[in-house]
Amino acid sequence: MLLYEIKVNYERQTGEDNPGKVKETYLVEGVNCADVENRLMEEIKPFIFGDCEVSSCKKVQYFDIFPNEGSEYWYKARVEMITIDGDKETRKAVSVLAQANTLDDAVHALKQYLSSLDCEIISVAKSPVMDFLRAVQ
Repeated sequence: MLLYEIKVNYERQTGEDNPGKVKETYLVEGVNCADVENRLMEEIKPFIFGDCEVSSCKKVQYFDIFPNEGSEYWYKARVEMITIDGDKETRKAVSVLAQANTLDDAVHALKQYLSSLDCEIISVAKSPVMDFLRAVQ
């Protein structure tokens, strides 16, 4: 399965009796943009008031994704994977997505997971991703 980052604009309930326009980003696993757009629309349909527009759908790659139930935010990390072949050292930058409540929690989870690999965390930043929808198995 492939991963797609989808940005949607729609009206949703934002407080007591006042729908407001929101722009949200979702990460959805699927076979193509049409497939993941349909899945996302089914998922957010109960929250939509009025029009809903998909502003973009693009394929993205992550080396790995670490969901953490009960955590509110997603953090994107750039990690350099290091391989040594004889005298030659090779570094390859990859993206990793981790779910956590704080930046410190995300860094801690990444360090714990990556401790068995030869790599270096380059950067960690809060991602605009609201939720990750896995493909139906």
